[in-house]
Amino acid sequence: MSEAVAAASYRTRKGIWSVLILVILEAALVISWSAGFVGIRFAIDHAPIFLILLWRSLVSGLLLLPFALIMGPAMRWKDAFSQMLFGALAMSGYLAGFALAISYGVPTGLVALIADMLPLAVAILSWPVLGQALTARQWLGSLLGMAGVLIASGWSLNMGDVPLWAYGLPVLGTLSLAMATLLQKRSPTSAMPVYQSLCIQCLSASAIFAGFAWHEGAVLPVLDRGFIGGILWLVFVATFGAWSLYYIALRKSSPARVTAILYLSPPVTMIWAWVMFGEPLSFAMAGGLVVSLAGIIIVARSQKPTHAA
Repeated sequence: MSEAVAAASYRTRKGIWSVLILVILEAALVISWSAGFVGIRFAIDHAPIFLILLWRSLVSGLLLLPFALIMGPAMRWKDAFSQMLFGALAMSGYLAGFALAISYGVPTGLVALIADMLPLAVAILSWPVLGQALTARQWLGSLLGMAGVLIASGWSLNMGDVPLWAYGLPVLGTLSLAMATLLQKRSPTSAMPVYQSLCIQCLSASAIFAGFAWHEGAVLPVLDRGFIGGILWLVFVATFGAWSLYYIALRKSSPARVTAILYLSPPVTMIWAWVMFGEPLSFAMAGGLVVSLAGIIIVARSQKPTHAA
């Protein structure tokens, strides 16, 4: 009897530790996921935006390159070309969209909220790309999500220092990432390990950003501690840290739970921006956040789960 009690006690302690580790992992994921927005907001005080995006992508790609070449498998040009296309959409379009919005003064937390509406963008683009019409629940969730963004952005529009069109930049970036997501579902090429696909996407994005950075006036890094610190933050915390934690969380939990956890990144980003940069908070932003997240959850739960090949 005592052995049975001891075994049950051991299983209970093991279960508690497993839950605690998962909660810590998920908290780290939310913080690192929010770090990309905060890192961009910090780095724009030290360098032009496309120079920041160029060196974030280039350093990330070069650090991944030895793993991509040595660990294999051997890459085919057909697969590499597809990843270059996805990099142009998912990396260049997405990063440029939200980074430019932040550089023009759109509140960092609002940008994070719009960028977190990826499930809505995927649902909206599924009809023209995949021929999948939106269900009634998806329409409801999409309308709620957009209403929440309008509520949250209505307050910041009163600030008067941000051009109106700048609010469309993170929307375009999110649509670009959604398009890349849908095209990857349609792609006939074999799946690559994440370190290979991320390497190719980062390097192809850096080539695109190099052209824009040259047009801005410089492609060489700024020898400034703020710039170097910002790039290291974006590479190791926002890129490697966030994506590594994302895949570890997927292994230890369900995709639905991980997706739901990531919905916490906009409020965390808003708090970071308030603490670090003095970006004001408001009841309108908080209310819009709640409405948008409700819409996103409705859309995410109404989508059919996809299974990896």
